[in-house]
Amino acid sequence: QVQLVEYGGGLVQPGGSLTLSCTASGTIFSIYTMGWHRQAPGKQREYVAAITAGGSTNYADFVKGRFTISRDNDKETVYLQMNSLALNDTAVYYCAQGRGGATFRGFDVWGRGTQVTVSQ
Repeated sequence: QVQLVEYGGGLVQPGGSLTLSCTASGTIFSIYTMGWHRQAPGKQREYVAAITAGGSTNYADFVKGRFTISRDNDKETVYLQMNSLALNDTAVYYCAQGRGGATFRGFDVWGRGTQVTVSQ
């Protein structure tokens, strides 16, 4: 059974940085696209970023230039480095495994999420 566990959420001030990590188990991590999504209170879950098995990356427009996704296949971990955080980045951030390894779309395994709160 595939399990994804997110770490690294917390409280940060506007303009600050935070790095999320997601460790996988029960899967062949290296062959799948991995992604991050988020859900703010009262809103639908939205795509944030993804990285293919080959290391290509894709970002939602609202995080381009601020967030960086990366992966360490040896550690079976995907990261999301978040800089210049704003109040509207507050959300629960979810890690997800893609259905394949070459596209940025289609995720079918999800973690439970980690809360990121940006506040003064």
